[in-house]
Amino acid sequence: MDWNRVEGNWKQFKGKVKEQWGKLTDDDLDQIAGKRDQLEGKIQERYGIEKDRVRRDIDDWYGRQH
Repeated sequence: MDWNRVEGNWKQFKGKVKEQWGKLTDDDLDQIAGKRDQLEGKIQERYGIEKDRVRRDIDDWYGRQH
């Protein structure tokens, strides 16, 4: 998957990310700035989900963005 699309268009994706993971704050989203590893870490922190599950969830979400 080409995550560069998300990084390059982060302003457009922020709303979609927040719809999926509503516990993320606007400050979290600004800090993440489109970086996948940061997104994974914040989702783990806010939801208490293991890293492998977070990766799958992000992959599933990303796949639905096309």
